[in-house]
Amino acid sequence: MGVPAFFRWLSRKYPSIIVNCVEEKAPRAKMNQQRSRRFRASKEGMEAAVEKQRVREEILSKGGFLPPEEIKERFDSNCITPGTEFMDNLAKCLRYYIADRLNNDPGWKNLTVILSDASAPGEGEHKIMDYIRRQRAQPNHDPNTHHCLCGADADLIMLGLATHEPNFTIIREEFKPNKPKPCGLCNQFGHEVKDCEGLPREKKGKHDELADSLPCAEGEFIFLRLNVLREYLERELTMASLPFTFDVERSIDDWVFMCFFVGNDFLPHLPSLEIREGAIDRLVNIYKNVVHKTGGYLTESGYVNLQRVQMIMLAVGEVEDSIFKKRKDDEDSFRRRQKEKRKRMKRDQPAFSPGGILTPHALGSRNSPGSQVASNPRQAAYEMRMQNNSSPSVSPNTSFTSDGSPSPIGGIKRKAEDSDSEPEPEDNVRLWEAGWKQRYYKNKFDVDAADEKFRRKVVQSYVEGLCWVLRYYYQGCASWKWYYPFHYAPFASDFEGIADMPSDFEKGTKPFKPLEQLMGVFPAASGNFLPPSWRKLMSDPDSSIIDFYPEDFAIDLNGKKYAWQGVALLPFVDERRLRAALEEVYPDLTPEETKRNSLGGDVLFVGKHHPLHDFILELYQTGSTEPVDVPPELCHGMQGKFSLDEEAVLPDQIVCSPVPMLRDLAQNTAISINFKDPQFAEDYIFKAVMLPGARKPAPVLKPSDWEKSSNGRQWKPQLGFSRDRRPVHLDQAAFRTLGHVMPRGSGAGVYGNAAPPPATYQGNLYRPLLRGQAQIPKLMSNMRPQDSWRGPPPLFQQQRFDRGVGAEPLLPWNRMLQTQNAAFQPNQYQMLAGPGGYPPRRDDRGGRQGYPREGRKYPLPPPSGRYSWN
Repeated sequence: MGVPAFFRWLSRKYPSIIVNCVEEKAPRAKMNQQRSRRFRASKEGMEAAVEKQRVREEILSKGGFLPPEEIKERFDSNCITPGTEFMDNLAKCLRYYIADRLNNDPGWKNLTVILSDASAPGEGEHKIMDYIRRQRAQPNHDPNTHHCLCGADADLIMLGLATHEPNFTIIREEFKPNKPKPCGLCNQFGHEVKDCEGLPREKKGKHDELADSLPCAEGEFIFLRLNVLREYLERELTMASLPFTFDVERSIDDWVFMCFFVGNDFLPHLPSLEIREGAIDRLVNIYKNVVHKTGGYLTESGYVNLQRVQMIMLAVGEVEDSIFKKRKDDEDSFRRRQKEKRKRMKRDQPAFSPGGILTPHALGSRNSPGSQVASNPRQAAYEMRMQNNSSPSVSPNTSFTSDGSPSPIGGIKRKAEDSDSEPEPEDNVRLWEAGWKQRYYKNKFDVDAADEKFRRKVVQSYVEGLCWVLRYYYQGCASWKWYYPFHYAPFASDFEGIADMPSDFEKGTKPFKPLEQLMGVFPAASGNFLPPSWRKLMSDPDSSIIDFYPEDFAIDLNGKKYAWQGVALLPFVDERRLRAALEEVYPDLTPEETKRNSLGGDVLFVGKHHPLHDFILELYQTGSTEPVDVPPELCHGMQGKFSLDEEAVLPDQIVCSPVPMLRDLAQNTAISINFKDPQFAEDYIFKAVMLPGARKPAPVLKPSDWEKSSNGRQWKPQLGFSRDRRPVHLDQAAFRTLGHVMPRGSGAGVYGNAAPPPATYQGNLYRPLLRGQAQIPKLMSNMRPQDSWRGPPPLFQQQRFDRGVGAEPLLPWNRMLQTQNAAFQPNQYQMLAGPGGYPPRRDDRGGRQGYPREGRKYPLPPPSGRYSWN
């Protein structure tokens, strides 16, 4: 489903939905992660450019073929940061796009679109959550509102659960790994820059018409319904015999809080909790074992009970040592299996592979430019054979060099690259050995583990972070200035005595302005996105903040294998020093840069068919300067404040295109206005509960969806009191078998061709009277009580017929009634075997009228129900 089609489907299914298009400006705690990502991206981009140039020179020196190098500016992805000119242009494009859709796309006719661009402070998903929280607190809010959030961030799942809305769906674009990418040197698929050999490009198609076509597919979306996840969590978290009342909503809040320990955007994960090792399941099991002693839940509406959290963390600390040892055993086992796999693959390779002219080629590649054709294959084979015979023989014990030639007598030491084992990064902490806590604090924090005061400081900062993150998810940003001032987390066993730690935050803090945030997250290599005088502070050796922008920095793998998984050891930005240095360069800003550096707000757009259109137009006509309340009856119960926009999109005014390739909107009918969410006191607490009147969606899970004992088998309801009851029955295959192996005589033996007894079909219970059909005698009169359990005939004996033509159904017992013109005689079927009295299948050669002679031996069952009389 493409994006336009998605919006059309959205407007049909949820006509009252509010679509938010957002970008982000993060609090100080998130800026540390943004800083690490952008420094990494800059460093990796420069290293990739150097490597690309080196490989190009090497290929050209060997006579390889490469297309001429295009001289173009390298795209720096760091420009996708609030405050840059790129993001300012993106905001203009989004305004144009929304106006264009509201004018030309019928799917947007009834949508209310709120644009919160990069100038509005806050992360995109958290701005949406703040909107939902504030609307839920209004008296006119519909508790059964459907929410659909589009994004690939895993945090959206936690944020959706934190709203406690019953109808919440997350739509994610399906991630397809290992998508083919062209080589940066030769623009061919199938290899990377480091593996490029400079071979000429193969012709694609008869006339090379497919040369520029890229393998692509339309993007697909995944719908994640949180109500289904809530069913799983309710099943997983339900506990019996609690000393307090069980509340599934509070349990889900505790589950969201415990997930913070395995890592998030604001805190490093605890050393003993790795999500790939089942850390969440381990936390849930510990929680269910300890919650009986806590006397209540861990959280309430975004506030943490530290005394209860301490009990959970100390329980995790008791098993930390065993977790580290098991992790080491698993890693060793994995390396051992990989080593055996490499040896097995090396052993299975062919001992000899012909080269040169006789080199095997893939089908269809014989005529490729790189392939050779043997003019005299027999002569070529003879020369290769003589060459092999003339080579010196070697003993089985002779060692070989990496190029396949025998090594000198005595052998040589095998190089590291020829070894079966891959080089592993050095780990000085060795968490699986005794003394791991002392080594961890010495290597990571450069302090002695006996320094109790420092360890206490690290734990307190981490506890503050847990409280800040939970508050951020449930109530909004508690402080724009707080951040975790360390690169590593403490151990779970260090969380002792945290019950009395303060968890309050400074009030009245303000977010960074856009250009200030750029100075806090950008490396010096991306300084071209900043004003010249600001850029100089990043590179001038005499700058007072030059230490914030190192040209190179260390990456600690921290037990991981790849650099992108490691920890970038960057210095933390001191906010006071940064602001003091920027005060000297603020006067150098141009009016355009000053405007780009200001904080903005949200803008609401509606089309001409929306009930709010005339109301907003009247506000502009009257020139109202004071904020006006949004009429909830005109906008699906939404509340807030309207204020006039200086750069508004107005009807009958041209909307200029920010992109030269797109046309201006000359006949615009959409309108925009500034929008502000309902405001509350700073100490107001949004209740994390399901609102009164909310209706939970119908359950969708079956017992097989959560029972591990199903072993992939289809779930079936239990019959009777015995779980292992196995009812005896015969299917169509069994009846076919009986028809083949039993006696096929024409007499009325055990499996004769007599008509079935009346009790089998139970008279006219299942067979109505058709047009042109004589009245059938009542067959229930002679039925004995002990025969009443007999069921209807199997499906293969039912014949398909058309009631529209007035013909009788072609059942065998119907024809017997017509031919014999008499009622059934009891002695005709008293020798039938089996409790159901089913007649056997006669051989087709015997002329049995009820079965076709060609094709399928038995007619298909009716399309629906047991009988198709309608």
